[in-house]
Amino acid sequence: MFARLKHSDPARLHLVLMLVLTFSTGVIDAVGYLGLDRVFTGNMTGNVVILGMALVGADGLPVLGPAVALAAFMTGAVIAGRTLKPEAAAWSRRTTVLLAAVGLILGGIAAVLFAHAPREGDPVTVVVTGAMAAAMGMQAATARHLSVKDVTTVVVTSTLTGLAADSRLGGGTGQHWGRRFGAVILILAGAAAGAALLNVHVGFGVLLSAILSVAVAGLGAATSNRRPDAKAPEAKAPAASLSGTAAR
Repeated sequence: MFARLKHSDPARLHLVLMLVLTFSTGVIDAVGYLGLDRVFTGNMTGNVVILGMALVGADGLPVLGPAVALAAFMTGAVIAGRTLKPEAAAWSRRTTVLLAAVGLILGGIAAVLFAHAPREGDPVTVVVTGAMAAAMGMQAATARHLSVKDVTTVVVTSTLTGLAADSRLGGGTGQHWGRRFGAVILILAGAAAGAALLNVHVGFGVLLSAILSVAVAGLGAATSNRRPDAKAPEAKAPAASLSGTAAR
């Protein structure tokens, strides 16, 4: 499968890699919401809604976690945005470095979670929440830079809107329905996988996402270094033949 991807066109490859990161985000959000006191570290819309309800004391919802996640997510996005600003909208060394950094951050978080069980209000848990959100902010900004249509890796509301509005039922042509449907299904599957892994240990979901991020960075780097074969130079006519032609 990977060999086939490495020889595919860049647009298709980027789509597949961003869909993998979409699955990874589903895993991370399941870990954050179920394992870190109802905090989304990838889907910031959910945090804004939770924070708004929490500010009026609704159902004892958390305030600190969502606020930290929002600030950290934006910080991660700023870092990625500044890093990628000089680059064209294509895979580059900086893209690889950012996604590899996401994987390394998540790997470090997984190690912390294996050593320290998260608890509500615990300073370590707050730091873990912020670090996860910062990593997701970096991922989201990197995906945005690659400009893969309809695949942001962190939200599916706009994807669902496009899927419905542009469908034949909505009067459209159904263009890009496959990638839109795939993004929705993959973030759903990722959330299910993250919730299932929580039954084993809270760190396993984060570790899975770390592995996926590093794999995406590595595969993207390997294929971006590929160069099309140069065309063979045209064969020169023998000197004698050229001389004969000139004489004529």
